[in-house]
Amino acid sequence: MPYYVYIIQSIVDGTYYKGSTQNPIARLAQHNEGLSHYTSAKRPWILVYVEELPDKKSMLIREKKLKRGNKAYFEQIIQGSKNIALQFG
Repeated sequence: MPYYVYIIQSIVDGTYYKGSTQNPIARLAQHNEGLSHYTSAKRPWILVYVEELPDKKSMLIREKKLKRGNKAYFEQIIQGSKNIALQFG
């Protein structure tokens, strides 16, 4: 099963949240159901970035890099070729 890093954006205030998962759609649903402490106050969320990685180690390294990014970086990679979010509907 592939591994993914993702970025979701709050509809309320445009805040970005970065994470990792094996199922981006299920994870987005958890965020929108308020099951994540860090994102429950800014619901609803939309999936704006998904990147597939070959293994768990690569996923965790990439997630750590994403968490150090800023808004300009996120907006740049959302437009980039690695973003497969549209495949997740």
